[in-house]
Amino acid sequence: MSNMSRRNFILTLGASASAALLAGCNTSKNSSTSSDTVSTDVVDPGGYTLVEDGKLTVAAELGFAPFEYMDETTGEPVGFDVDLIKAVAEKLGLEASYLPNQKFDTLVPLVKQGGKCDVAIAGITITDERREEVDFSDPYLDSNQAIVVKKDSGETEESLNAAGKKVACQSGTTGDEWITENLADAERVPLDDVTAALTGVSTGLYDAMVIDLPVASWMLTKSFSDLEVAKEIPTGEQYGIAVSKENVGLAVAISSALQSMETDGTMKKIKTEWFGSEI
Repeated sequence: MSNMSRRNFILTLGASASAALLAGCNTSKNSSTSSDTVSTDVVDPGGYTLVEDGKLTVAAELGFAPFEYMDETTGEPVGFDVDLIKAVAEKLGLEASYLPNQKFDTLVPLVKQGGKCDVAIAGITITDERREEVDFSDPYLDSNQAIVVKKDSGETEESLNAAGKKVACQSGTTGDEWITENLADAERVPLDDVTAALTGVSTGLYDAMVIDLPVASWMLTKSFSDLEVAKEIPTGEQYGIAVSKENVGLAVAISSALQSMETDGTMKKIKTEWFGSEI
């Protein structure tokens, strides 16, 4: 099965370990929880370690709107993933704290290394290769890929798979892998910055970009009206929160928090705020 096939991801644990860890994830009331988004049911923050007591230290690539990007006014990270991980942290009785901006392809190695962050979240697709390096929470969002081209260019998947064509992507992403597997005759152009890649398509430097569909839809609506999605690629991806394999209890606790957010309406509220509907 392809790496981009749909993942019905299940966090695998030994039966005895699961029982022991989940037994420590009882719920309690926390009167200090002060968000309209997050309910006051808090998952007990036991059974795992943290880089800094009382904080959930987060690594992300902060140029992936609408999931995470820097607010030009405040200089603080904002986005769907930012609101989600803050809500998860509150469920655990913690405060989310972001590291400085990281390159996307360094996120999984950073989590695996340990010591600098507790989790990474940045529209990270759960794949077999990544699961060899880190654990993941339960999936929190489904996604496909998109081929973005200049309007009226007439470019298609077939026309792009030719010598002389340049197709951009974000380095280390599933879009990067898709180009390698499906547009072998084109020149793949991996970049760190999504905006720079889309700008390159807009100016004619690149013939197309392959990027996550929710990001493409957001960016084309907000900033690139001269571009269009030539094709939605049904890769059936699922995003997850990356956690060290040495910190299994944290993955369990985060999945419990995500389940609670689905039940109490927190997830629906965050999705509606950023995407206009519960996608």
